[in-house]
Amino acid sequence: MYAEWDTAETINAVRAALEERSPVLMVEANEDAFETLRAGHPAFVFNIAEGLYGPSREAQVPALLEMLKIPYLGSDPLTLGICLDKARAKEILAYHGIPTAPFKVVSSMEELDDLRVKFPVMVKPLHEGSSKGIYDSCVVRGVDGLVREVETVLKVYHEPALVEEFLPGREFTVAVLGNGSRARILPIVEIKFDALPEGVNPIYSYEAKWIWDQSDRPLEIFDCPAHLDDMLRTEIESICLRAYHILRCRDWSRIDVRLDARGRPHILEINPLPGILPKPEDNSCFPKAARACGLAYNQLINSVLDIAMTRCGLPLLQGGTGNNLDVTVAN
Repeated sequence: MYAEWDTAETINAVRAALEERSPVLMVEANEDAFETLRAGHPAFVFNIAEGLYGPSREAQVPALLEMLKIPYLGSDPLTLGICLDKARAKEILAYHGIPTAPFKVVSSMEELDDLRVKFPVMVKPLHEGSSKGIYDSCVVRGVDGLVREVETVLKVYHEPALVEEFLPGREFTVAVLGNGSRARILPIVEIKFDALPEGVNPIYSYEAKWIWDQSDRPLEIFDCPAHLDDMLRTEIESICLRAYHILRCRDWSRIDVRLDARGRPHILEINPLPGILPKPEDNSCFPKAARACGLAYNQLINSVLDIAMTRCGLPLLQGGTGNNLDVTVAN
């Protein structure tokens, strides 16, 4: 239930990075957040709040901030809501010609009677993150497996299931930093499925992310920078930047990409609130990509702070105690 939430270690690491620039006030993104923010009315909010309830949970704090006219880090409520609804994001991308795997949304078991899919397929909850609901069993190759996995999503997560054509190729995650024409791709991370236990499906499942990969015994599952020929790298970067702009992401995002049987990249999903675990052994992909281009963790946090404050028309903080960065919103 809480897999998307940042740990105290991550929250404190973000706070320590920001305190290189200014004193920081921590605000818990709970039911009291609105009154806390209204009373303090900070100059800027570094938003990392994931929310808890509902398909628009990532949009809740930014919506409050817009009501209070407080500038903040990251994408707006509309983009956050769309990107967490995987089908809506895929529909928009497909409309603009961005390759993404064919899919169906299943809201009830009765809808399976008329469902026509090309096996194998991937079954996952429609609006979850951090690999919640994505297990090794979610790659299914027949009707029995499809029924089992859709029923699990409907009963356990109380939301529709996304049934998506399974792409058999390599998988990458792409960190994007910046806005407009200055948005840039950090070194691409490849997920190396040969590091997984023998016999499991080649997916970055909940087991792979949270069970098999531990900080005291990390899997050698990532390759960064990924080994890519120039043509494939250019193609991945192009569709990721296009998707970033089409969905109106701001400041930063992490985009998951997988190759089809012909080796062509497709967008799996976009994460406008990227994971930012601080320790290298935690295998968090955005900080990993940043380190690969020479940005230490604190530099990454303060770089995206600069990017967001520039977008908001605010003066950059230069360090010391005289600055006025008032709030970090943490969940």
